[in-house]
Amino acid sequence: MSETARSINLSGLRAWQQDAIKKYFETLPQDFMTVATPGAGKTTFALKVAGELLERRLVRRIVIVAPTDHLTKQWAAAAAKFNIAIDSDYTTSKGVNTKDFNGVSLTYAAVAANPMRLRARIDATPTLVILDEVHHAGDALSWGEAVREAFESAAKRLMLTGTPFRSDINPIPFVTYVSDSTGIPRSVADHSYNYGDALADGVVRPVLFLAYAGKMRWRTRMGDEESAELGGEQAKDVTTRAWRTALNPEGRWIPQVLSAADKRLTEVRRFIPDAGALVIASDHEHAKAYADILHQITGKKPVVVLSDDPKAGKKIAKFSDSEDRWMVAVRMVSEGVDIPRLAVGVFATNTSTPLFFAQAIGRFVRARRHGETATVFLPSVPVLLSHAAELELQRDHVLGKKTTGDLWSESEALIADANRSRNHLDADFADFAVFEALDSEATFDRAVIDGAELDATLVPGSPEEEAILGLPGLLSANEVAQILQEHRHAQAKRLAKHQPEETMADQIALLRRQLQDVVRAYAAQAGTTAAIVNAELKRALGGAPTPMASAAELQKRIELVRDWSARR
Repeated sequence: MSETARSINLSGLRAWQQDAIKKYFETLPQDFMTVATPGAGKTTFALKVAGELLERRLVRRIVIVAPTDHLTKQWAAAAAKFNIAIDSDYTTSKGVNTKDFNGVSLTYAAVAANPMRLRARIDATPTLVILDEVHHAGDALSWGEAVREAFESAAKRLMLTGTPFRSDINPIPFVTYVSDSTGIPRSVADHSYNYGDALADGVVRPVLFLAYAGKMRWRTRMGDEESAELGGEQAKDVTTRAWRTALNPEGRWIPQVLSAADKRLTEVRRFIPDAGALVIASDHEHAKAYADILHQITGKKPVVVLSDDPKAGKKIAKFSDSEDRWMVAVRMVSEGVDIPRLAVGVFATNTSTPLFFAQAIGRFVRARRHGETATVFLPSVPVLLSHAAELELQRDHVLGKKTTGDLWSESEALIADANRSRNHLDADFADFAVFEALDSEATFDRAVIDGAELDATLVPGSPEEEAILGLPGLLSANEVAQILQEHRHAQAKRLAKHQPEETMADQIALLRRQLQDVVRAYAAQAGTTAAIVNAELKRALGGAPTPMASAAELQKRIELVRDWSARR
């Protein structure tokens, strides 16, 4: 290690951040690209580098470029913690700002509006340019040209992204491309830290996906009534109609799924008291309707964030700092927005592009302490289940061709579509302008986490669904997977006996499993063993051993362990 890298104070940083910073200061390159999963801490990494460069007087100014106005302000707030003053109200029409600031933050759109004004600033002063979510510089040829024009003479450039690049023909400025064995140029990151790495390090939470299917019924534009099972094997257009019917707030699918998600949130909050939940809706009309349903379920109005609301950023920040349960948003929380307490999500949108899906799930993965698991409810649609299964894949940006069939392949139009303001449903649904959703009903289809899957058709409120919704909020991915397998075996056993009605034996068996689940979670939380927790339960409540305990005794033990956990 060089003396230059050795002199940096790296205390308090994550291992990947330390490695990336050491690598950067070994050579002090003009360009450095870091690909790190959402929630890993790209902002902290970049601001640590920025502070060090300012202190060494290798640069004198900072320019931060982000996708949205909200993110430019978020960057300014984060920079202040590093004693770096960033003007987030800067516009290119200003020309200059006061000496009180170390730099400015602005959007890619603002750069494209007047790149030469920025170029003049860059030419005049040694500057570090931080390009946040740099894949946006490839969204449109004009944006890429503006970024190159404005920042080509910068002393240093840091490129950051948490999203796997899609296949495309537009080169992203300042990104290095190397031809692979087939001669196709691929982007090369200087430092990579993907979701799998972060999951292994405990930096991000594992995600438990709960997929809901159900019977759907609708009327076509020709006046014919049709029905289908959401999640069944059928033609794409039938799946699209069933999906749209499920998302219709006037049916039963959405209220049932939102109710299940709220139950899950209640369980998670026993272990994470300030845990919050987010519904991602397709459009403004649906968002408002979903908010009304949640108000009926919870008795409290959720926070509603719409893409054309000038107070959207403030609402998101206020929700982040509160202990409110629910927020409903139209897509705009898909990228870069930092709400670490989000632990439960409902993917209630018809947007199925893999980039948007990865960005959306990224809102729930930030870990704050060991053992947290995020839960995301979604329609049982093949494309979404495929994205969930491929969550840990990382793909490089490919030049020279557009790939079909690749999970991460997206055109510029899809990227722009996933991030624009939204007042209506996607084009995929436009064929059904005279479409009328008639009825829908939710059934639990499958749970997926870390390769383990429980699949079964369970109606809301059934013992098996209640057991899954009641999984403790603090468990590792392996522990959740093990519990899912145990419930799957128990269900198979019950069905093999051909017992359509739940017996007292079934209830007691379910309570025993729930007790085992909460004891295991509390033991992990308290840093002890399940045997010790069970011994404490015996001293506190007495009663028969677990194999011979009554349903009432088991329920009391479950509630006591939950109370212990909430008090920690």
